[in-house]
Amino acid sequence: MNARIETLETRCYRIPLPVTLTDSTHGDMTHFELITVRIKDSDGAEGIGYSYTVNHGGRAVHCMIEHDLAPLLIGDDPARISAIWEKMWWATHYIGRGGIASFAISAIDIALWDLAAKRQNLPLWKVLGGHNPKVKAYAGGIDLLFTMEDLLAQTDANLAKGFKAIKMKVGRDSLVEDVERVKKMRDYLPDDVTLMADANMRWSRDEALKACNALSDTGLFWIEEPLIPDDEIGHAKLLEATNLPIATGENFHTIYEFERMIRAGGVSFPEPDVSNCGGITVWMKVATLAEAANLKVTSHGVHDLHVHLLAAVSNKSFLEVHGFGLERYITEPLTIVDGYAIAPDRPGHGVELDWDALNQF
Repeated sequence: MNARIETLETRCYRIPLPVTLTDSTHGDMTHFELITVRIKDSDGAEGIGYSYTVNHGGRAVHCMIEHDLAPLLIGDDPARISAIWEKMWWATHYIGRGGIASFAISAIDIALWDLAAKRQNLPLWKVLGGHNPKVKAYAGGIDLLFTMEDLLAQTDANLAKGFKAIKMKVGRDSLVEDVERVKKMRDYLPDDVTLMADANMRWSRDEALKACNALSDTGLFWIEEPLIPDDEIGHAKLLEATNLPIATGENFHTIYEFERMIRAGGVSFPEPDVSNCGGITVWMKVATLAEAANLKVTSHGVHDLHVHLLAAVSNKSFLEVHGFGLERYITEPLTIVDGYAIAPDRPGHGVELDWDALNQF
C-alpha cells in the first residue's frame, strides 16, 4: 500500500531583521514572517516547506493551512502532488484565486516535493529536470534609503562573498537622485559585475517612461517592477519605448497572471516566487511558459529553494539571493563561489531549519 499523509504541522514565526530595510512601496521592513509546513507520511518520511511575508499577514496564511487545508490532506497519497494541488486550489478558490491562498498552497506544495525527492534519495533539482546545478546569482539589496556610503559598504561585503551581480533599489522621490546613485554604483563596480535596479512598482506609466529613459545609458541589466503588476499593457508599451529589459512577477500569485503578461509582451525576465505563486508545481509551469516565449526565467526570494528550480531548467537566468535570508536558521546555507550558487546534492531541497533557534520567535 502506498504511504499516506499522516500529519501536517504548520507554524508561524515573526523574525526580526538585523537592519531595518526599505523599498519604495513597502516602507520600513523590520521583520519577516516565516510560515513553515512539516508533512510526515505513514512510512516516517518528512518533507518541509515554507513561505514568508513582509511585516504582516503571516498568521492569516498559517491559519488557512491549519484550519482549511491540513484537514483536507490527511490520508492522501503524498506522491500525487498534482491531484493534491488541484484539491487545495478548488477548496480555496472562492476566497482565493491568489493572495493568501497561494501562499498557503505554496508552503504545502514545497513540502510535498521535498518529501517526494527524499523518497527517491535524490536532490530536488534532479527530480525536476536536472539541467545544471551551477546557477548565476546576484545579491538583492533592499537599500533604497541607505546613504551612498552604506550602499557601497554593502556592495563591498557582497563582492567579498563572491557575487558577480548586484541589485539596488530605485524609486526615490527624486529621479535625479535615483540616476545619480545608479551611475555612482555602476562606476564603482568592476566591469565584469552585472548591475540591476528594482523600483518595486513605484511609478505610473509616465513616470516609468521618464525613469527608464533617464536610466537607459547607465548599464543596467534590467529594471525590475517599474509598474504595478496588473498593468500588462503599460509594461508592453514601456518595453517598446525604451531599451531597458523588464523583470517582473514576484507579485503574481497565479499562473494566469504570468500567461497574460508574457502574451502581452510586457516582460523580458519572468520572475516567479515559489513561496507565493502556488509552489513548485506552478513555478515549473511558469518556466515552461517562459521557454515557449523564448524568455529566461529568474527568481525572487527564498534562494535556498530557488537554486534547485533554476538548476532544473534550461532557460535559467539569475538567482536572486534575497535580503531576507534564513542563513542564521539553516544548518547548511547557500554559498556563492565566483558569482555562482551550486544546487546541493542532499536529498530533497536540502534545507534543514534550526527549529530550536526559531522557537524564540
